[in-house]
Amino acid sequence: MKAMILAAGLGKRMRPLTNNLPKPLLPCAGKPLIVYHIEALVAVGVTDIVINHAYLGEKIEAALGDGAAFGASIQYSPEGEPLNTGAGIAKALPLLGEAPFILTNGDVWTDFNFKHLVDKPIELAHLVMVSNPEHNPQGDFSLTKKGRLIADRNHSAGIGLTYSGISVLHPKLFSFCPSGPFPLRQPLIQAMNEGAVYGEHFQGQWTDVGTPQRLEELEQQILQTQ
Repeated sequence: MKAMILAAGLGKRMRPLTNNLPKPLLPCAGKPLIVYHIEALVAVGVTDIVINHAYLGEKIEAALGDGAAFGASIQYSPEGEPLNTGAGIAKALPLLGEAPFILTNGDVWTDFNFKHLVDKPIELAHLVMVSNPEHNPQGDFSLTKKGRLIADRNHSAGIGLTYSGISVLHPKLFSFCPSGPFPLRQPLIQAMNEGAVYGEHFQGQWTDVGTPQRLEELEQQILQTQ
C-alpha cells in the first residue's frame, strides 16, 4: 500500500517561520513535522510514499532525499504553483497507482496508528475524524451511527466532527474532477452524496499545526512525554 503526504501549502499563517522554510520542515521537538508522518508510516510497513510540494519544494527534496534514510522510498509530485488539495492529489495519481492509498496532511501531528488503515477495504473514501477543535467548532461533516459520513453542517443525522487530514482514498474518487485547482472537499461531498464515504472518530492526540502558537504548544506537549 502506498501513501501520500500533502506538503504544497504556502504556510501563510506560520509566517515569519515559513519565510525561508516550507511548513512541513518546521522543526518540532527536534524533528521536522513531516518526518513524524514518514516514520509513522514506515513503522507499519508503508514505505512507498509520494509527497507533493510547491512553495520552497526544493528544500523538501533536499531534506528528505529518496527516503532511504528513513527506510522509505519517496517520490515527489512538484506543482510549481499550489493546486489546492484535490487537484494536487489528482496530479499525483500516476505515482500512486490504481489501488487505495493512505493520505495525510503534512501540517498535522498525531499519535494515530496508521496500521488501522493499511489495506482497509473502502468504497471511495474512509476519513479519520476528530472532535472539533476551537478553531473549527462547527466541524466539517456528520458521522452517522452506521459509520457513514455526510455533508450535513447542521448535524441532524449524526455527530459533527472535523476531518483530521488523514484518510484512505480510492483513485476512482477523482474520476470526475474539474480541471484546474479544486479542494479535496469537492469530490468528497460528491462521493458522500452517493453514500460511498465512511469514517471513524479518533479520540487520541491530534493537532492542526496552523499557527506559531500551536507549534510551540505542540513542542512542549511532545517534550513532556519523551
